[in-house]
Amino acid sequence: MASYNIKINGQQKTVDADPDTPMLWVLRDKLDMKGTKFGCGIGQCGACTVHLDGNAVRSCQIPVSAVGGNSITTIEGLSEKGDHPLQEAWKKHDVPQCGYCQAGQIMNAAAFLSKNTNPTYQEIQDATNGNLCRCGTYNKIKAAIATAAEQL
Repeated sequence: MASYNIKINGQQKTVDADPDTPMLWVLRDKLDMKGTKFGCGIGQCGACTVHLDGNAVRSCQIPVSAVGGNSITTIEGLSEKGDHPLQEAWKKHDVPQCGYCQAGQIMNAAAFLSKNTNPTYQEIQDATNGNLCRCGTYNKIKAAIATAAEQL
C-alpha cells in the first residue's frame, strides 16, 4: 500500500491504496464520493467517466498510481450548485430515467463541449457513442447536449 496525493475537484486529497487500485474505487470507497458510478468495470459503458486534466476517462481503467500530478474532476466537481449548463439542459429535457449512467454521460459531454462549443448533430452522436444508457435516453441526451452547447 502506498500514499497518494491527488487533486480532486480542486482539492488535494491523500489516500492510501495499492498502486493498481482503480481510481473509481478510490473515489467511491476511500473518499466516499458516490457520484461516479460503477458500470461494467472494463471501460466499455462509460458510467464511471471522470475528467483527468479535462479529458474524459473511464475511472475503472485508471490505476491510482497513474494519476500523478494530474487533476481529477468528478460529477460533484463539475459545478458547486449543480447548475452547469449540461446539468440544466439535462433537467430541461428530462433526460434521466433510472439515472445510473447520467453522471458518466454528463462528464463525457462536458469534456466534449469544452473542446467543441458549436457541435453538429453528427459530432454529438460521435462523442456520445461510447457511453451506454440501458434506458435508451439517447435522443434526450443528444438534445440536452445541443441545448447546453447553445449556453456555452
